[in-house]
Amino acid sequence: MSTADKPLDFLWFIPTSGDGSYLGSDDLSRPADPGYFREIAQAADRLGYSGVLIPTGVACEESFILAANLAAYTEKLKFLVAIRPGVASPAYYARLASTLDRVSNGRLLLNIVVGGSAQELAGDGIFLPHDERYDHADEFFQLFNSLIETGKGSLDGKYIKAQDARLGLPPVQEPRPPLYFGGSSDAGIEFSAGITDKYLTWGEPPAQVGEKIAKVRAAAAKKGREVTFGIRLHFIVRETDEEAWADADRLISKLSDETIASAQEAFSKASDSVGQARMRALHNGRRDQLEVSPNLWAGIGLVRSGAGTALVGSPKTVAARLREYQALGIDTVIASGYPHLEEAYRISELLFPEIGLGGPRNQIRSSFGTKQVFGGGGHGGNVKLVSGS
Repeated sequence: MSTADKPLDFLWFIPTSGDGSYLGSDDLSRPADPGYFREIAQAADRLGYSGVLIPTGVACEESFILAANLAAYTEKLKFLVAIRPGVASPAYYARLASTLDRVSNGRLLLNIVVGGSAQELAGDGIFLPHDERYDHADEFFQLFNSLIETGKGSLDGKYIKAQDARLGLPPVQEPRPPLYFGGSSDAGIEFSAGITDKYLTWGEPPAQVGEKIAKVRAAAAKKGREVTFGIRLHFIVRETDEEAWADADRLISKLSDETIASAQEAFSKASDSVGQARMRALHNGRRDQLEVSPNLWAGIGLVRSGAGTALVGSPKTVAARLREYQALGIDTVIASGYPHLEEAYRISELLFPEIGLGGPRNQIRSSFGTKQVFGGGGHGGNVKLVSGS
């Protein structure tokens, strides 16, 4: 069965640096609040999302610690958390990963984050040039994988040295939790071909995504491996296309040209990420060319670093766009929308039925079999469905 014939694996996002209703504005914004993150995680768990991405960076809560907290409040939700080679040793990360997989009963996914902001990496004590960071990461995961899969490992590498390292307790998942990775540079793709279980791309136009998938597949085949593929996208799904585009405009309605210019300058100075450069090239900081492919809108990338595009439209329209990505080999979506709590409901209620995904888990019966309609929430309850209504 091809990826286009299977339901997508659909994950949501925990906005650990804060959330809001308008980009570039304090109006209706929400601070980074652990209680709010629990609300989103519990909603995603109940609404049928398979997991959540927890981002990493100086402006975010630490992903391993937050995932451990959220695991205690959820039942089936998986947690895609970040490993940054060089921030801690492979042995220490192996202990973190094994413990989190054990306390969550096998709900850990690992997101390899090698690059991003050179400025931020320098603050973490990492001063390697862009491509050399991947050479370092390759050694890191040689030892990490040995430890988490077998409980022991040694390495006398250029960057990583360890003698008789041990991991006392294995993870629940065998041989280890899956490894996800996103990187658009040639060095990143070559690295991913030998390490990654799932390669992630940001939401570029289908033709560009297809070219990237072909490169990754070819690089993996040379190493005798196969890689699966996912895409990171925002979503603005409404009952009609017109409503969706109106809400896309509303999302950036309070975003000033000065804020856009400041954000774009900061991205270009702080980051040596090829993926970030590709995101920026989709819009070049301009408001007048934001639909970069049918229903693919780059307005979020005017001010947000990293993933900067959204699929915009009605459920049928967005489902059709997703099927185009599936036909290229995408089997996983990591989604988000603003604000994240409300949009988790919109996507589940509007889009999931169109793409073959079930609704809320463990939904309790609302009647004794006679179909009823919402009656406004009054003390009299709901009303019976009248034929023809």
